[in-house]
Amino acid sequence: MPDVRVVQLWRYPVKSLKGEALQSAHLTPDGVEGDRVVHVAGRRGLLTGRTRHDLLSLRAATGPDGVPLVDGHRWNSAEAADVVRRRAGPDARLVADTTPERFDVLNLLVATDGAVSRLGVDVRRLRPNLVVSGVPAAIEPRLPGQALAIGAAVVGLHSVRQRCIVTTIDPDDGEQDLDVLRRIRAVFGGEIALNAWVIRPGVVHVGDAVRVLPHQRARDISVAG
Repeated sequence: MPDVRVVQLWRYPVKSLKGEALQSAHLTPDGVEGDRVVHVAGRRGLLTGRTRHDLLSLRAATGPDGVPLVDGHRWNSAEAADVVRRRAGPDARLVADTTPERFDVLNLLVATDGAVSRLGVDVRRLRPNLVVSGVPAAIEPRLPGQALAIGAAVVGLHSVRQRCIVTTIDPDDGEQDLDVLRRIRAVFGGEIALNAWVIRPGVVHVGDAVRVLPHQRARDISVAG
């Protein structure tokens, strides 16, 4: 893989809402800075796109002051609360959350262009943080245990992500297509994109070159870091 590069960067300021495309991102020990720092809660706990599909097409962004926005409104405003209730039910509310538990698995998800191309759907359905090019589809399942060096940052690759019903929801119009998940199961055994974590923090940019570090080198960096 002589020419692997970062081709997309994504952040999800509010868990289960639409992501925002970035040109650069600060990778911290807690993942992408500002990622999933607000979630939607109901009377019995967390509400996500798995059961509240309409959340997945609701626009979220990070304001110039670093405060998450929901449909253009500050996340803790009455306007944002009203929008979320319309999408997720009358008991839904927005809650700040910076605990590690806000992530479903690990705090970073890496998609590879080869697997995404083979799947043949919008990469946004997979909700990655990083998308890298130059990785053939057959290589993705072999990457866990290795690491990606991107400038000063190093990202550890842990496992391939088991996918759920969220992938069936169009991120623009909210329409459901169950064939997407059926194809993930048929072609990829239900798993696509890589659960990852930040071994060494740093700023990464779209277009940055990526070096794939072998298992032993990744272990050495992880232990040293």
